[in-house]
Amino acid sequence: MATLCRPTVSVPEHVITMEQTLDLCRSVHADHPQLELALRLIRNTGVAKRHIVQPIEETLKHPGFESRNAVYESEAKARVPAVVRQALEDAQLRAKDIDMIIYVSCTGFMMPSLTAWMINEMGFRTDTRQLPIAQLGCAAGGAAVNRAHDFCTAYPEANALIVSCELCSLCYQPSDLEVGNLLSNGLFGDGVGAAVVRGRGGTGMKIHRNSSYIIPRTEDWIMYDVKSTGFHFKLDRRVPGTMEPLAPSLKELAKAHGWDAAALDFYIIHAGGPRILDDLSKYLGVAPEAFRFSRATLTEYGNIASAVVLDALRRLFDENRTADAAKGLLAGFGPGITAEISLGSWTSQRGTG
Repeated sequence: MATLCRPTVSVPEHVITMEQTLDLCRSVHADHPQLELALRLIRNTGVAKRHIVQPIEETLKHPGFESRNAVYESEAKARVPAVVRQALEDAQLRAKDIDMIIYVSCTGFMMPSLTAWMINEMGFRTDTRQLPIAQLGCAAGGAAVNRAHDFCTAYPEANALIVSCELCSLCYQPSDLEVGNLLSNGLFGDGVGAAVVRGRGGTGMKIHRNSSYIIPRTEDWIMYDVKSTGFHFKLDRRVPGTMEPLAPSLKELAKAHGWDAAALDFYIIHAGGPRILDDLSKYLGVAPEAFRFSRATLTEYGNIASAVVLDALRRLFDENRTADAAKGLLAGFGPGITAEISLGSWTSQRGTG
């Protein structure tokens, strides 16, 4: 079975706190008719601070989509190699041992994908498969794990590398005054992560099965309007209530494996916001403490989109209290409304590289 090894996650050096965010919202949107609503929603995110790739003075500017996308490309090339090298080291592998690279990002665009640049610049084999995923948003972290699992199931000796690069601050739209967009300005942060899925050996989450589920007719609840100014984030007010229809899909996957979703040992959940975690705790019937890794990511980094599940899993590794054969679940949620779910058990088997 394929094993998801320890992720590496890096956040940029520039920091914006919750209080700074609220002050900026008050000053930039002083005459907004729903300012108090926006401020309340931002406070309720539970985000203490976020990390961004540019100083806040530069982030607030909008020099145009072309300029922003150029920053995305340069920052991705500057920041991805370090997390990839560390993820490979933690998985006890080298670049030439990787058979597929899955690159997930929804905050910038490149063609060819960054995967081609990585193969050329970082020592990966020229026959390495490339799988860029650009349009699953926050669900893409879970989707990347699932597609890596599928690949390593089809090719049991293979290894897959997952890379997530989410520079959400480059999507800031100063002229977009919808409340959902103002909320996103106080919720999303920047982060880059990587993890290896080994077909054989490795320490981490040995994946037993995966599944996907989409809530019918919710495709316009989380979306981008793509305009000349770039990506405009749209968030329907019904999104925070989506755990009630999604929780059964998590329960069904566990039941199909003979497990009880309410009685697992660890949970790695995409932290879209505190209500997502509160509601999932309620509908799965697990204690709020079960989602402590996801809450820590949300508090310290904000919603870093597809990289959230990698960072939450990193925190599980760092806690260093997970016993062999412990049962767990990983889930990412995003546009669609889509859930990408993995079920697995902990293994400390060491690979030889």
